[in-house]
Amino acid sequence: MGLDEDALAYHEHDPPGKIEISTTKPTSTQRDLSLAYSPGVAAPCEAIADAPGDAYRYTTKGNLVGVVSDGSAVLGLGDIGPLASKPVMEGKGVLFKRFADIDVFDLEVDASDPDAFVEHVAALEPTFGGINLEDISAPACFEIEERLRERLSIPVFHDDQHGTAIISGAALANAADIVGKDLADLSVTFAGAGAAALATARFYVSLGVPRENITMCDIDGILTTERAEAGDLDPYSEPFAQDRPAGDLADAMDGADVFVGLSVGGIVDEAMVRSMASDPILFAMANPEPEIDYEAAKHAREDTVVMATGRSDYPNQVNNVLGFPFLFRGALDAGATEINEAMKVAAAEALADLARQDVPDAVVKAYDDEPLQFGPEYIIPKPLDHRVLFEVAPAVARAAVESGAARRDLDRERYVERLEARLGKSREMMRVVLNKAQSDPKRVVLAEASDRMVRAAYQLADQGIAEPVLIGDTRGILRTADRLGLDFDPEIVDPTGVELAPYAEALYERRKRKGVTRREAADLVRDGNYLGSAMLALGDADAMLTGQTHHYPSALRAPLQVVGTAPDTEYAAGVTMLTFRNRVLFCADTSVNQDPDADVLAEVTRHTADLARRFNVEPRAALLSYSDFGSVDNEGTRKPRAAADRLRADPDVDFPVDGEMQADTAVVEEMLTGDYDFTDLDAPANVLVFPNLEAGNVASKLLQRLGGAEAVGPMLAGMAKPVHVLQRGDEVKDIVNLAGVAVVDAQE
Repeated sequence: MGLDEDALAYHEHDPPGKIEISTTKPTSTQRDLSLAYSPGVAAPCEAIADAPGDAYRYTTKGNLVGVVSDGSAVLGLGDIGPLASKPVMEGKGVLFKRFADIDVFDLEVDASDPDAFVEHVAALEPTFGGINLEDISAPACFEIEERLRERLSIPVFHDDQHGTAIISGAALANAADIVGKDLADLSVTFAGAGAAALATARFYVSLGVPRENITMCDIDGILTTERAEAGDLDPYSEPFAQDRPAGDLADAMDGADVFVGLSVGGIVDEAMVRSMASDPILFAMANPEPEIDYEAAKHAREDTVVMATGRSDYPNQVNNVLGFPFLFRGALDAGATEINEAMKVAAAEALADLARQDVPDAVVKAYDDEPLQFGPEYIIPKPLDHRVLFEVAPAVARAAVESGAARRDLDRERYVERLEARLGKSREMMRVVLNKAQSDPKRVVLAEASDRMVRAAYQLADQGIAEPVLIGDTRGILRTADRLGLDFDPEIVDPTGVELAPYAEALYERRKRKGVTRREAADLVRDGNYLGSAMLALGDADAMLTGQTHHYPSALRAPLQVVGTAPDTEYAAGVTMLTFRNRVLFCADTSVNQDPDADVLAEVTRHTADLARRFNVEPRAALLSYSDFGSVDNEGTRKPRAAADRLRADPDVDFPVDGEMQADTAVVEEMLTGDYDFTDLDAPANVLVFPNLEAGNVASKLLQRLGGAEAVGPMLAGMAKPVHVLQRGDEVKDIVNLAGVAVVDAQE
């Protein structure tokens, strides 16, 4: 099937459309229903009647946006009317939810008269926390937005105007920096004088481009003062009329630093690009065909050409999804009464700054592993970069407060934590640990100097999570940092340039009765794993990470031999934290002990409970098997049963624990409190201890891949000093997360 047929099938598949309403509170009992509706619902109604602001406490108003259109200017389709625009408006709702966790009602209003449209939308103010106007033709869109902003005390935002302005504004700031030009000196030519072009030109003025440096062209040529005096321009375009001779787009582009296309495809040729000033900036944003093809623009000249389009198959896509979800997120969370110019500028500045930062591996993978590093081919973040939420929304909220548009202030650190929680429980859990780490950073040895390790070292230092120490060739590490554009001065321990004798002696003392001679110890400490382990053992570092380029067992060997397990501890354990939407599970052992006996299972349970508490989770442990409390009696079921008995009898164990039990018994409350009301667990278990390595590894990976869980780890518990072994496919964020866990281990 072609794209059209695929799209029709996509939208038709049951249920039709793309969005639905779902409940957020329990509705399974009669009491639930009495709270949700009659008679319980009277209480919040009365509270809101007495204090209207309480609508934000007791209803969805504070997270609900109305996407409103009359269908008069649907992108690429024109005036197709309100009903035909509904798929687009539903799609807008999908983007709000996907990128910023904002709920949407799409409203297609059959009102061609601006007065009627304004009245319809204004009457809906009690329903929504904000209004996103969409696909309304110019010049009516300007009047509608202005009048609604004046009448309503909630944010009103016409994305077709301001979205492109904000995203391209961020791109312009970075592009100008790359080519060494100041915004105040730029000569900018616009192709197009519609809603998006006019809003973008106004926004560029807010960013520092002089209005007199902007030349606009419509279908009739350059906007001149002569045309304005003749009544040829509307009140919205007239401010950009220039006192210059009439001419066409080619005349306007001659000598310009910047071309901004918001018109139609194919109207710019290579000769016009060659006529521009040195190192030109071209934003050809007509869709689906840009004003000039990416390849043609690049081919036109030999100097630097910074090019952006509206297409995803070329670098530097100007995509409105980088703006509106996060603008509304920050505005809603600050209780803003409007989205003003200061908030829009803050969004653009945050986007521009984010493009200069190291790009996460997950984003690179999402774009077919194409290189993403600040420069002419990467001047704005990618739409799938989750960090946009954490950077733009707080910047917008802060601007709302500082400009007087906010009803409430927000603590940035706590606000970012709330935003992270919207993207998944694992982010919320890791934020707890990373905040602890930042309160007292420790020296963490990174035993391998791969690209990802170097990038992780940069982030650890930049975010104040740890003091990273890289082991490897000094010149190679510095070249890597320079190639990746990482502006930091890493601490490096180079085995070829550091005195290794103390570390060799430490290794020898620990392994001399295990077959290691002094000469062999001297050779071994040239290996990053052994050198890092010896540094940790001697106190030259507080924690260690390894395993990025080794199989897990071989990476674990050196730390076990040199650092060893904690006092009164015989066995380390690998623990994987799995996070679901409303639940966290710590699974053990998923990487170390192949066939543990009852003593090992008991020890592993203690280690895992301790680890859970580092994430501020009070442990409830279940020893798992394929039977429940003696329903099957054999050697395999006796091990977890005996381990549970020993733990319950230990006065030092201060958390509930029980077993043996099946996995569903451990995690389903109705089974625990119903069939097995005698259990010591007062709620579903959050620490799951598997009977052997095979079961733990298989189950944790199935839960991750098929159950929708996000995984952190495996984290190594029970070592004498903090050591964590990475898996070879781990991304930079995984390294940073485990380093944070290691720092908290060291603190405690």
